[in-house]
Amino acid sequence: MTDVALNIAEVREEIANACARSGREADSVRLVAVSKYQPIERMAEAVAAGVFTFGENHAQELNEKKTFFEQQGCGVHFIGQLQTNKIKYVCGFADLIESVDRQNLTQQLEQKAAAMDVVQDVLIQVNIGAEDQKGGVSDEDLDSFADSLAGYPHLRLRGLMCVPPAVEAEQARAYFRKMRAYFERLGSRLDANVFNTLSMGMSHDFVAAIEEGATEVRVGSRIFGMRNRR
Repeated sequence: MTDVALNIAEVREEIANACARSGREADSVRLVAVSKYQPIERMAEAVAAGVFTFGENHAQELNEKKTFFEQQGCGVHFIGQLQTNKIKYVCGFADLIESVDRQNLTQQLEQKAAAMDVVQDVLIQVNIGAEDQKGGVSDEDLDSFADSLAGYPHLRLRGLMCVPPAVEAEQARAYFRKMRAYFERLGSRLDANVFNTLSMGMSHDFVAAIEEGATEVRVGSRIFGMRNRR
């Protein structure tokens, strides 16, 4: 068994245990393997170990790996900040764009999706820690921004995503709880069969995120080890 396969087995066990403590089924949480800067060979090891959903942070890198994703039948989530000039690499190919956070982006995504005659699934990224250096919709603008997406027929709002401040896992719980509250509040007036994804939790805090209600976790270094920057 490769080190990637061993890591995945450990992560899955931790997911299952966190779900059990929360009274949930293990398959209620989707594992997204964050493959930024990872070579195809390492990603293939993850596929062999049963991981078929990957998260990419850079549009150009996602485009470079497109053939691999197609050949392996993998789902792809775009989880980084999406520049409008890179929409062409992502819209219509990524199964889910998790980082939608501004009107200019939604307008141009709608135009591109309409031109391609597709409906693009998206999440709203919430700037849950109100950090100036991070993208995301502010807490106070979340409801109005979510409502505005109803005006884009080629975008489908599937849920919420956040990247909390860089704190220890136990300290992150407060942010995860706020996200769950926002998710449940919006979900109470949206179609639960569509609005069903709460993406939060990464390698160091995914267990806490699951215990606080995450339906998806984005795990990179715990699967692949520390990445080498390009």
